[in-house]
Amino acid sequence: MTNKNSTFCTHNDDSRNRDMKIGIIGLGNMGSGMAATLASKQEKVFGYDLSEKALEAIKPKGVTPVADLAELVAHCDVIILSLPKAEHVKQICLGNNGIASFAKSGLILIDTTTSEAETSREVAKQLALSGIEFIDAPVSGGPAGAASGTMSMVIGGDKETIDNVMPILQKISSVQVHIGDVGAGNIAKIANNLLCAAHLITNAEVISLANKAGVDPAKVLEGINAGSGRSGVSQVNFPKWILNNAYDSGFTMGLMRKDVGLGEKLADSLDLAMPLTRQVIEMWRDQSNLSDTDDFNEIVKESDSHLY
Repeated sequence: MTNKNSTFCTHNDDSRNRDMKIGIIGLGNMGSGMAATLASKQEKVFGYDLSEKALEAIKPKGVTPVADLAELVAHCDVIILSLPKAEHVKQICLGNNGIASFAKSGLILIDTTTSEAETSREVAKQLALSGIEFIDAPVSGGPAGAASGTMSMVIGGDKETIDNVMPILQKISSVQVHIGDVGAGNIAKIANNLLCAAHLITNAEVISLANKAGVDPAKVLEGINAGSGRSGVSQVNFPKWILNNAYDSGFTMGLMRKDVGLGEKLADSLDLAMPLTRQVIEMWRDQSNLSDTDDFNEIVKESDSHLY
């Protein structure tokens, strides 16, 4: 996505964070991938998760597991959050025995969760009272991108704070776009995921159209990707996970349903009609044949014009 006021950040100065110790809260597919990537790039990384299994699994990757949140906060200068929902971000930051209870002034929090702008703004405001800085930096690229450090990141927050942690951000992502103040990154990520949700459905329909007209789907994709109709879905999702029936992206139906729900909530709060987007949201919500644990690309199977 582009914005004439967006800043593509390209700093490469490691001196600012050379001695910073980094914590990762949430060691699921994304958090563990980011933790391992940072450790492989000679960063000192501590990991925290409620799951003992996740803590054990991170050890061989060069990450120090920490079972106590207060201990993690005491160790770290920068903490990256990788959590399922906005409510989890608020709880870990502002809840009883949360980060705000024992964090020191100068701590920087980087929230990579696909969260809500209002939650990010509230958390940032409350943490600032204790001298703690907060930026929202949701990511795209899935577990593979987290494990390889090639994710893209849309960021909301103070530019100076972002500059201070940019060397860290550059080690877990290949593109960083500063969208605006705290919460702006969340809004940009919701917009991105609504488009992804729509593109999966529209690509399935037009590729099926071409297939039933006797044209090779792979060749149709090649043509689309050379033209104005291309998208991340046509360039990546279809060739990598759909046409080959792999459906193993690491991102689930449940997560995408959550994200399109955030888009619906934001549209409601702004009193926007968005008729086409709302139809897409309904299509994601109503696919009862697909469980929340299925790969999100499997939405294409539920189209009347499905290829297979």
